[in-house]
Amino acid sequence: MFGGEKEIRISHLENCATCNGTGARPGTRPRTCSTCNGAGQVRRAARTPFGSFTQVSVCPTCDGEGQVIEEKCETCAGRGERLVTKTVKISIPAGVDDGRRLRVAGHGDGGRRGGPPGDLYVFITVDKDPEFQREGINIISELKISYIQAILSSRVEVNTVDDKPQELLIPAGTQPGTVLKLEGKGVPRLENPANRGDHLIIVMVDVPTKISPEERELLEKIAKIRGDRIEKGGIEGFFGKVFGA
Repeated sequence: MFGGEKEIRISHLENCATCNGTGARPGTRPRTCSTCNGAGQVRRAARTPFGSFTQVSVCPTCDGEGQVIEEKCETCAGRGERLVTKTVKISIPAGVDDGRRLRVAGHGDGGRRGGPPGDLYVFITVDKDPEFQREGINIISELKISYIQAILSSRVEVNTVDDKPQELLIPAGTQPGTVLKLEGKGVPRLENPANRGDHLIIVMVDVPTKISPEERELLEKIAKIRGDRIEKGGIEGFFGKVFGA
């Protein structure tokens, strides 16, 4: 949502510090391959009844390196690189979504024979949240209110991804499944974190299965005023009319 930093451990190849990636023992240098003269390839010409052609293949002496190491570095055995495990600090941008790939420059494998290192690519996996769901740059959550709040209107506090409760107005006559909106309380746009989506709140009306005698008496009076037909001592018909059930 809001970005941050995270440390991960990786294993990658780094240029050998003893020989600076050359693979040669300190104080010595690789020599140019005499077979391919440093090209790393050898050419062979051949004549056939159909004409002459040239075959190009990897030099068998230097394996395409163009150089031959006569005295190998003892630290890396002439490979010029070592497998190293280290901790890398990753910068997580605000608004990053599940499955996003981040590029961390310079933390890939070291280049051959002292060349510059490549890049590290990190795939983001976002944990699920028990209260909030994400849809694009919008946040979705559910809010349960009483039938009295739905009928008469009220103001309630709802949790937000900002960790600060936000006051929300429940309009009079709100129906179950109504979607209310907190503008600008959603996910920051990846390319413009100052611009955020909305927080969409699905209203769930809690209809009680048990009520007190006093509540029953009041509800039956309301039902009588409205002209709703209900079973004696029952409130199902009344709630059905109010909430369209």
